[in-house]
Amino acid sequence: MVSNQSVSPAAVWSRVAVFTCAALVAACQTADEPVRYEAPQQEYVSDEPSAAADQELTATEAATILGQGSDSSQAPAVTADAVRPDAPSRYTVKRGDTLWDISSLFLRDPWLWPEIWYVNPQVENPHLIYPGDVLALAYGADGKPRIMLEQGGAARLNPRLRSTPADGPIATIPYEAIAAFLSRPSLLSADELERAPHVLAFRNEHMIGGTGEQIYVRNLDAPIDARFAVVHPAKKLRDPDTGDVLGYEGVYTATARVTRPGEPLTATLLDTTRETLEGDVLIANDANAPLTFQVRVPTAAVDGSIISVLDDTTLIGTYQIIAINRGTRHGLAPGHVLAVDQAGLTVRDRGQRRDTALSRGSTFAPKVKLPDERAGTALVFKTYDRMSYAIVVGASDAIRVADIVRTP
Repeated sequence: MVSNQSVSPAAVWSRVAVFTCAALVAACQTADEPVRYEAPQQEYVSDEPSAAADQELTATEAATILGQGSDSSQAPAVTADAVRPDAPSRYTVKRGDTLWDISSLFLRDPWLWPEIWYVNPQVENPHLIYPGDVLALAYGADGKPRIMLEQGGAARLNPRLRSTPADGPIATIPYEAIAAFLSRPSLLSADELERAPHVLAFRNEHMIGGTGEQIYVRNLDAPIDARFAVVHPAKKLRDPDTGDVLGYEGVYTATARVTRPGEPLTATLLDTTRETLEGDVLIANDANAPLTFQVRVPTAAVDGSIISVLDDTTLIGTYQIIAINRGTRHGLAPGHVLAVDQAGLTVRDRGQRRDTALSRGSTFAPKVKLPDERAGTALVFKTYDRMSYAIVVGASDAIRVADIVRTP
């Protein structure tokens, strides 16, 4: 990668930790911390823009700057072979594009983008990519490919010269793909369920609650008008390797709006989709979680499987959310890319020893395990100790629960 900028690695790690990973890592607290749940402050701030928001790192910026302070010997060796044969020489960024879309347009392996993105120090915010920008593919004297900003779009104009609001920089993945998951969680880790505040009782001694019903909630410290998703714990999610319970499927029942702080706290149910029961848990809306990640391959070898899929569909496709039985203890972090392989079936070989009647029967024919076949790619966006959530960013074939996820 070519760059003329010098950035302190310590400062970079601090900025990335604050702006890129804080919201996602908050869910990974240890069981030794107090059980009482405090609502995240970002959920109740005003609608006015924060000055800190302008300093948020994009995926390209984080990956590029961090790469400058890391051991270059660990970086992938990017050659001309990494470029797709049908890659365009120039591309104009459009509204709705994501960094993953553009990376896939140029590269066989989109996660190699930080290795070929050329940072032009003469361009304001050189790490940010906006709609209207023209990106150009070129090759250095050493034959290695690089992509650079050839021409800036209207979004890079001085704000005082704009007559209409400009588009913001593109994200790594489309917000709408995980917005419903972040605001209405449908998968709960065992730790999350253990520590979450819960419905203690209903006012007027009701047994179930619907829209307008008042509920009493234990272990929740939140201000008036704070809102939380109410989730009913359903089917257990087990690790197929050990049989341990890693989490639970969650069914969204309502939104709870705090009307009176205290212990227990009082809240009113809104936007109900089904009845709320005693013991249902309240989960903070995580919709403000950043959508920019340092996209990269895990440094450790990962070999796990899909244990659940959002919406309980049979066939998993692009931009669907999956739960996998690998987490931080296995070296996973937000932004890690995993290959998804169809698990090879075990079949009977009925062509062996045709001279015996037993071998021709399905019961006694020898078993053969077929090879696993590549079916897609997933991007991890939220991690816990022993499980993670990922979004399928590409599916070339049908993907199902129990299929394999591994380091590409």
